Amino acid sequence: MSNDSIGKTLGVAFGLCLICSVVVSTTAVKLRPEQTANKVMDKRKNILQAAGLLEEGKSVEELFRQIEPKLIDLSTGEYLDEDPQNFDARKAAKDSKENWTIPAERDFAGIKTRAQKAPVYLLKNEGKLEGVILPVSGKGLWSTLYGFLALSSDTNTVKGLSFYEHGETPGLGGEVENPKWKALWPGKKVYNENGEVVLHLTKGSVETGTPGSEFKVDGLSGATLTSRGVSQILKFWLGPDGFKPFLEKLRANQTDLAEVKIYE
Repeated sequence: MSNDSIGKTLGVAFGLCLICSVVVSTTAVKLRPEQTANKVMDKRKNILQAAGLLEEGKSVEELFRQIEPKLIDLSTGEYLDEDPQNFDARKAAKDSKENWTIPAERDFAGIKTRAQKAPVYLLKNEGKLEGVILPVSGKGLWSTLYGFLALSSDTNTVKGLSFYEHGETPGLGGEVENPKWKALWPGKKVYNENGEVVLHLTKGSVETGTPGSEFKVDGLSGATLTSRGVSQILKFWLGPDGFKPFLEKLRANQTDLAEVKIYE
């Protein structure tokens, strides 16, 4: 048979494809533990970043010792006796046995379903609660944004907000990653005196000291829909269908906060 025959050409091509497939599959299996470890490390880094805890010269593992992961029942706010490290909220949100369908009129974040459970991350110092970091997500203009919101121990004051995954337009909605914009969040308040989520992004710049400025953050220039999406994400996840039941229980259990008013 000629070396230029169709049969030999196809045979060589098939052989190369088979060899490449075996090499790629073997490499993927060998690297899986490393990929898993990197994924965990990246997640921890994002949690620390939201809480403003990243320090140059200190390892993520060392800094994360301040964090205690927990798994909660979102409907009751109660802790669950389950390992949060093994829980995949995105997968659970798509599983009819593990999710909850959000009524359309209350689906502010545009996610349709959410998991019945959620991980939370308690920031502690010598056993005393100093804050809590919550995973949040919701629709922007082009994508679903995923991030972490960090609150102080009063469960009403923002320590930081950081989005680690999205597909928003660079230079517009993509400015959710801008350090200058993220620096506007610490110190902002979530709830008003009636316990309503009023923290939101506004058009233009917020003038410090003006009435209600503690509930407002500068909107993203040229990204009205992404800005609205961020506001709606907060409205949902800090509301009764999100983490509010947990936050109320968390505060009630902090005896050292008995004299602190959550809604100022």
